Amino acid sequence: MDVLAGLLDGPRARGAFLLRAVFDPPWSIRIQDEAPLTLVAMGRGTAWAIPERVGARRLGPGDVAILRGPDPYVFADDPGTEPRIVIHPDGRSTTTDGAALCERMELGVRTWGGSADGGTVMLIGTYRVGGEISRRLLGVLPALLVLPADTWDSPLLPILEEEIARDRPGQEVVLDRLLDLLLIATLRAWFSRPEAGAPAWYRAQGDPVVGRALRLLHDDPAHPWTVAALASAVGVSRAALARRFTELVGEPPMGYLTGWRLALAADLLRTPDLTLEAVARRVGYGSAFALSAAFKRVRGVSPQEYRTGTAAGDRPAPG
Repeated sequence: MDVLAGLLDGPRARGAFLLRAVFDPPWSIRIQDEAPLTLVAMGRGTAWAIPERVGARRLGPGDVAILRGPDPYVFADDPGTEPRIVIHPDGRSTTTDGAALCERMELGVRTWGGSADGGTVMLIGTYRVGGEISRRLLGVLPALLVLPADTWDSPLLPILEEEIARDRPGQEVVLDRLLDLLLIATLRAWFSRPEAGAPAWYRAQGDPVVGRALRLLHDDPAHPWTVAALASAVGVSRAALARRFTELVGEPPMGYLTGWRLALAADLLRTPDLTLEAVARRVGYGSAFALSAAFKRVRGVSPQEYRTGTAAGDRPAPG
């Protein structure tokens, strides 16, 4: 497993919110659902994405935007159009005065808006639950990234637009996987762009030594890795691996492994039927006590405290 695949395993869609939104100008929607990650693909027409902390961006047909939560943002036909609709954390849609809109604006299966044949069509996919693994990915993303249609080529958009309004057995799973594929394709294309400022762990994957070491750590984090064992597995000396890994990734191999193990542990702690001992074994700690000590040292709270009170733990720092 490469590093991007491992980090994307966190926000894998499971019953994600998907919607085909259709509007005619003037329209403006304030989204304050606090979702960790939302992907918006333009099927037809234009729209403006207007986050609170960064500048507005205009989207045209085929453009894809990724918005990192939990801060609110606005989508509108024009930056000057005042919001008339508010999307809340519980999925409710209301007017700015609080009047319910969900049923009034339904236009069919997963289709919603002001006009069934409106000039603006947006395909929206929202990851509603974040995990600690996804936090490591979300932390390197800007509040808003836009991938213009003319900078990449993907067959996924027309497929998603065709499938999103269908109502067939297993359709939710089909849509989840399409959303995941589109997210991966978008991030891969984004990280390859110079302005993206791809994180060190992403760039390091291209190195024949460090890239292989990263894949080994992600493939089997529970293995009793040492720098010597990892160096032997990739065919270099211990000193050479430690030096090159730290230079390219920004931290030593064992420091990176600790962070990855604890990220996995934090995500597994959300599974209520897994004991702390089972979580410890899965991520490479010999006992629940050893995991607890490492978790408390790095995160400042015990695994049990994290498990019972982690509402803010998924939120990356504002960008």
